[in-house]
Amino acid sequence: MFVYVFLRIAMEEFLSPRDACKIVGVSYITLWRWIREGRVRAVRSPSGRYLIPRSEIERLRGEEKRVERIRAVIYARVSSSKQKEQGDLDRQVELLKKYADERGYTVVDVITDVGSGLEEERGGLKRLLKMVADKRVDVVLIMYRDRLTRFGYEYLQFFFERHGVRIEEVLQEEEEPLEELIEDFLAIIASFAGKIYGKRSRKVKKLVEHNKRFLQETLPVNIEEILEEKQ
Repeated sequence: MFVYVFLRIAMEEFLSPRDACKIVGVSYITLWRWIREGRVRAVRSPSGRYLIPRSEIERLRGEEKRVERIRAVIYARVSSSKQKEQGDLDRQVELLKKYADERGYTVVDVITDVGSGLEEERGGLKRLLKMVADKRVDVVLIMYRDRLTRFGYEYLQFFFERHGVRIEEVLQEEEEPLEELIEDFLAIIASFAGKIYGKRSRKVKKLVEHNKRFLQETLPVNIEEILEEKQ
C-alpha cells in the first residue's frame, strides 16, 4: 500500500498556484482561501513551495462547469468631483471587488456615478436598471443603501427582486460625508419651497439662504465653500 501511494505521488503532475489560477479562472486570493478551507488539496515541495496536484485542478474545473457562477454588478457613487479626486470612488470599487471575490461572484460590470443620491437622471443608475431588466445580473453590490439612492430604496429593491436580482450591502451603516448631507438637505428645501411658492419666487431663495445661515451657525464647516466646490 505504501509503495502504491508513493508511486502515485511520484507520477502525479503538480502546478504552481499561479498556473492553477489561470487554468481554473479564479484569483490568487480565492485559491488560497479554498486551500485554507480544505476545498483544494495542496502539498509542499522540498523547497517549501506550495504545489497543486493536476487532479485537483481537473476536479475544480469540473465543479466550476457544474456550478453556475453568480453574476455581480458593482455600483458605487460619490456626490462630487472632489470626492472622486480624493479617491473615495476608487476605494468603494476596490472594497466591493474584494467582497465579490471572497464570495466567488463573477463581476460582470462596474458602474459608477458622480452626483447626488437625489438625482434621478444618473447615467450609471439608468445603465444598472437596464441590466437588471435585461436579466444580465444576479446580484448588485453597494457599500450601503444611500449610495444607490437617497430616497425610494424599497421601490428599487422591489423592482430588482421582481427580476430575480438581490441587493447586497457591504456596510449596513456608514458615516456619510457632512458635505454631502448638507448639499442634499438644501436641495430638498429648494425643491419643496419651489412647489409651495413657485420656482421663480423670491421666497424660495430667501428660505434657502435662511437655512444656509442656520447651518453655518450650527456646524463647524464653511457652507459657501462646500457649495462652490459642488458647482
